[in-house]
Amino acid sequence: MRTSIASISIAARAVLNMHSLNNEGGEGNQIQTRMVDIIGHDGELHNVNAISGDMLKHVLMEHFYQQARARHVSLCESCQRFNTNRINADKDFFKRADDKKWSDADFIDQMLQTCAIDDVAGILITEGKRSVPRKSISEFGWVLGLPGKVSTDSYFHVKYATERGADKRAEDAEGQKSGANLGQSIFHRPASSGVYALVCHLELARIGYNDIKQDYAISDEERQLRASLLLESLMHTFIELNGAMRSTQLPHLVALEGMITTSTGVTPAPLISPLMGGEDHPYAYREQAADIVTALNGNGEEIVKLQTFDTISDFATQMRTLLDVSRQRKAVYVDCCTLLIGSTFLTEASGGNLVWRQDSSCSHTIRYQDGTAGCSYPYIWSCGRRKSFFFLA
Repeated sequence: MRTSIASISIAARAVLNMHSLNNEGGEGNQIQTRMVDIIGHDGELHNVNAISGDMLKHVLMEHFYQQARARHVSLCESCQRFNTNRINADKDFFKRADDKKWSDADFIDQMLQTCAIDDVAGILITEGKRSVPRKSISEFGWVLGLPGKVSTDSYFHVKYATERGADKRAEDAEGQKSGANLGQSIFHRPASSGVYALVCHLELARIGYNDIKQDYAISDEERQLRASLLLESLMHTFIELNGAMRSTQLPHLVALEGMITTSTGVTPAPLISPLMGGEDHPYAYREQAADIVTALNGNGEEIVKLQTFDTISDFATQMRTLLDVSRQRKAVYVDCCTLLIGSTFLTEASGGNLVWRQDSSCSHTIRYQDGTAGCSYPYIWSCGRRKSFFFLA
């Protein structure tokens, strides 16, 4: 793998009080919140408050957009303005595509090189009578209220008018005809509180990957930068749940507990819904995930790992640790018996800034000049093969 973490999954339960992050619309002066029907842990149908996965993915992309601009990451002309049409609205890009008569594979290559947002968020290219899909790196499910642990109510609000004299009321009534809404008005807003189940998954190994050519279209350094910014943005998304009506109904995020699974290979990072277990067995989904991780790893290398968190600060700490240790490894080829000067070398098992990995077809081992691992002296390869050093970018 070209990245240390190939995929990451997060499952969590969040306690949110008095939020109105996702609404379906309005009827008269009544705003309607989003409600969905789900099957609970008891096998019964429940109607619960929910937040669309579209909302969370949009929040993730808002954070990624800000990070990308700050780090001067490549964005298409449309994404530089955070246009939701993304590269479909970049006329200059499509003019180049038409002039050079790009194939679908070449088109994907150029798109991945041009825009980080189209890379990680995905896009269906429809401009110019094309139909070229780019599958998203990031995936979110609905944020669902736990049956029996969530409540929604509607609250009375008034927009007061400072002057209520007859002349003013007549003036305001005239303004109503143009839709100005100048007079005093009453309205109802919903607010929900409860325990919510969140799920998301990131396929970090697919960053910059052209699914048609089955190869990477961007450099390792660029892939690493995009992966780091995406993980950072994911952490911000969970800590700051953006959405509707935050100006006067900023949600109270009281608690966040859950699990993070990661995979460093083709084995998927398992994801279990936090709805499992209901309110009677709140850690059932963690226990199931732990058993699955054990089964996936078997007796071999620990490809899949599981970490749990019980507080908001725990989650932030775990994500920061992943950001720090998930730096991409880049290969540098060196002839055997070449003396290497001026660095500290550590075996891969020991960790550190520089690691070595021996070719699977070679039975020889490495020997250090002073005979110890992790020494600050140069060492010499013991055979004539070319080997690769992997260092953290």
